[in-house]
Amino acid sequence: MAHVGLITGSGFYGQSGAAMAPRTVATPFGPVRVTAGRAHAHVVTHLARHGAAHERLSHHVEHRANVWALHELGVDAIVASTAVGVLSADLPLGVPLLFDDLYFPSNRLPDGSLATFFAVPGDPRRGHWIPADPFSPALRARLAGAARRAGIDVVDGCCYAHADGPRFNTAAEHRALRAAGAAAVSQTCGPEAVLAGELGIPYALVGFGVNHVTGLGLPATGDAELARLLARHAEIVGALVAAFLAELPADATFPLDTGSVFRIAGGG
Repeated sequence: MAHVGLITGSGFYGQSGAAMAPRTVATPFGPVRVTAGRAHAHVVTHLARHGAAHERLSHHVEHRANVWALHELGVDAIVASTAVGVLSADLPLGVPLLFDDLYFPSNRLPDGSLATFFAVPGDPRRGHWIPADPFSPALRARLAGAARRAGIDVVDGCCYAHADGPRFNTAAEHRALRAAGAAAVSQTCGPEAVLAGELGIPYALVGFGVNHVTGLGLPATGDAELARLLARHAEIVGALVAAFLAELPADATFPLDTGSVFRIAGGG
């Protein structure tokens, strides 16, 4: 039996198909509200990063508390979702994007501090996360396979860009992100990937395109279409997660394939 942590984004506030009981987890970074239950013989702990009614904008999200809570509860892996702005006309809206690379040069939390658990000098756990693939290839392969067999279209392999919020990016910033190789952008998942890496938790990220960004000559996305696609986020990515859980073997294990932490031992 695997224990999967599920972190969901805008438009996706609950996991259907499972009886989920709420609880509050105390962490060194503040309390975190989660729901937990069983799905297809596995334990699923769900966390809506913006809250059940989207009360938290991107700069209100407590990433260290969220990731630590899932670590404290003993999850074996994390599957996260995020509504994204798409930077390329070649990528369709309303289709899950399975990311394989990360553009997050600021490495900052919303409050401006560094995205790390290693904040205290001398912490015996301290070290440098050295990403190999910042998003777990093994988890991504399982998600892609489950999508294919369930008849869910996905884009397997593209670069996610994290941008600080709460404002959206300018045209010049969008051009810079695209020049860096990013395919889509949102404001929440860079810190999650880094913090999960520091704690040794395999982490996969599923994007869901809800608009084309401005300033790149891409088709405009009106408010009504944006609202429709946000509503579809939970339906389509929720179906993908359900298919993934249904196929997951009872004895599934998850390799730590997102990199390693180089620990600093001794002095000098």
